[in-house]
Amino acid sequence: MTTMLAVVKAARGEGNVALREMPIPAPGSGEILLAVRAAGICGTDLHIYHDEYPTQPPVILGHELAGEVAAIGDGVTRVAPGDRITTETYFHLCGTCRFCRGGQPNLCPERRSIGSAVNGGFAPFVVVPERNVHRLPDGLSLREAALTEPIACVVHGALELPKVSAGDVAIVAGPGAIGLLTLQVARAAGAAVIVLGTAADRRRLALANDLGAARVIDISEEDPAPIVSGLTGGWGADIVFECSGAGPAALDLLRYVRRGGQYAQIGLFGKPVAWDLDTVCMKELRVTGSNASVPSAWRTALRLLADGSVRTGPLISDVYPLTGWADAFARFEAREGVKLLLEP
Repeated sequence: MTTMLAVVKAARGEGNVALREMPIPAPGSGEILLAVRAAGICGTDLHIYHDEYPTQPPVILGHELAGEVAAIGDGVTRVAPGDRITTETYFHLCGTCRFCRGGQPNLCPERRSIGSAVNGGFAPFVVVPERNVHRLPDGLSLREAALTEPIACVVHGALELPKVSAGDVAIVAGPGAIGLLTLQVARAAGAAVIVLGTAADRRRLALANDLGAARVIDISEEDPAPIVSGLTGGWGADIVFECSGAGPAALDLLRYVRRGGQYAQIGLFGKPVAWDLDTVCMKELRVTGSNASVPSAWRTALRLLADGSVRTGPLISDVYPLTGWADAFARFEAREGVKLLLEP
């Protein structure tokens, strides 16, 4: 067998994604051939579908994945065939710029990632550098482990850039997969977390409640402002996380955060949105935005998975074969389910 079916962005422009026969890759020196067992569909994949995210087609999509080592290239010593692994996403970095040298490889101008610039995991096999892989904790299923990458992104955006302290009151806007992971990561840091959603999010809000939210609020039925005020002695939340990628939510969070508090942008909008910078000044807010992840966040993510502080199993609502990718994308875009996986 020399070819495999893969979900490919064939050209720039709206759509242009299809299931295609592609060559099965071979690992080079210092590389690993990973047999993909589960791969998560991310909002970035939809942005790529709609040509709202830079790609270098033709390219196989998919950057959230877990599987087993199928083969190793020359010089690989850290893993062996059969090992269960997940992988960081940066296939190529310059290694010498101020960002690479300063522990911020996510900001490297030459960064090329699997699933957008280099072939990714919506396929039975993907080649990745040995330096990127992590062995999985015992007892963690490959489906659960496929969500390590979004957890690492959340750790970076919710813990490493802003600061969450024990006793903080936090708000998460958007109970999608990223919001539900942010809820769990913030709770692990000691915060009490309020989760906001809309009528369309009722099942997700119920899941947020099951995952330990201090309060869930359907903003189509309740105004969060007096509830947040009551829970914080009138001051407002210590930190707010925008995870929905919705402009109105970004504006609303400025109302709910306290003076001197923190605003963390984790979701992507896909386009410019209106925001009130005067409020940022008047409240003297600390604002952070995050871009993907860094290696330190992966170590934390795997520890949180290993000790059960973050659970990904409850988020997995649908699993599709690779041939069902189009239905999975449509269901994801319609905000049906929570986390959807492909199993190549």
